Amino acid sequence: MKKIIAFFFLLLMVSAINFSSCKRYQKQDISKTDLASYLAYADSNDVLTGGVRMIPINTPKGTFKVWTKRKGNNPEMKVLLLHGGPGASHDYFECFESYFPKEGIEYILYDQLGSFNSDNPQDTSLWRLDRFVEEVEQVRIALGLDSTNFYLLGHSWGGILAMEYATKYQHNLKGLIISNMVASIPEYNKYANEVLGPQMPPEVLAEVKELEAAKDYSNPRYMELLEEHYYTQHLSRLPAEKAALMGAMHFNPDIYLYMQGPSEFGITPEATLYNWDRSQDLKNITVPTLVIGAAHDTMDPEYMKWMSEQFPDGNFLLCPNGSHMAFYDDQKVYFDGLIGFVKNTANQ
Repeated sequence: MKKIIAFFFLLLMVSAINFSSCKRYQKQDISKTDLASYLAYADSNDVLTGGVRMIPINTPKGTFKVWTKRKGNNPEMKVLLLHGGPGASHDYFECFESYFPKEGIEYILYDQLGSFNSDNPQDTSLWRLDRFVEEVEQVRIALGLDSTNFYLLGHSWGGILAMEYATKYQHNLKGLIISNMVASIPEYNKYANEVLGPQMPPEVLAEVKELEAAKDYSNPRYMELLEEHYYTQHLSRLPAEKAALMGAMHFNPDIYLYMQGPSEFGITPEATLYNWDRSQDLKNITVPTLVIGAAHDTMDPEYMKWMSEQFPDGNFLLCPNGSHMAFYDDQKVYFDGLIGFVKNTANQ
């Protein structure tokens, strides 16, 4: 348990070629008139809470509430953010505030059921992918998002959830963004073991594998090795002096362990996501889709580029200096490409 807590703390507190096929666009700040409209809350039902809404979610085990917070107001561009984990929270998306408002893009922060501000029923039967998909759909309906304005961005585990949602409900989407996530857990595990692992010193990798074979994940040495040789290379490459600028994250380790497993070097067989694979179904997702990868990611950037080519209307953005948290450690490339995709798609 201490290992998991340390991992998520480090994820946010530690810190080539661009193959982007996103179209270019002319950046400009929104006018004062547009800014007034963007910041208008007076006619909204969340004016008293500054954009926060607790949305009821019907589940097989009863009704629970999830937390959302709207930032800005734009009837044509609304981006719902799906955080990673599983079991993390919205907090690490706070840097979006430095980019989206000045471009007039409305976005919604959201803690999934079991995470931070949302209800936590502590029932493992609810931590199923299909149930999370129905949760996102209920959030969409409550927020009034539709195919004229609804962009879904999923990062890491949120990318899995976004792909699953689009597989069933793409008719509700204007655009889809899959950030730092592959479409196959077996491919993710293969990349971790065959590519990222051998990049570590042989003696370090051997010790990590020995600890994992013994299932000694709570051993402080396990975390020590990964912090020094893995996390700072592939999760967040921010220099130490900038690490304090990143947001804190809350998370639910119970969901994480149940769906992801105890290893930080891939997903283990006992985890519910172990066999997840949508690689052959991407061709059926026809809405405009942007796949964002990073050269130093925990996910294979070449595989993510391949993913973008499977979508009938796919685009790929590579962050050449980024890692799994590319919206922090390769921020300008990340947001230039993301904003360009949203604006170009809005004009289609």
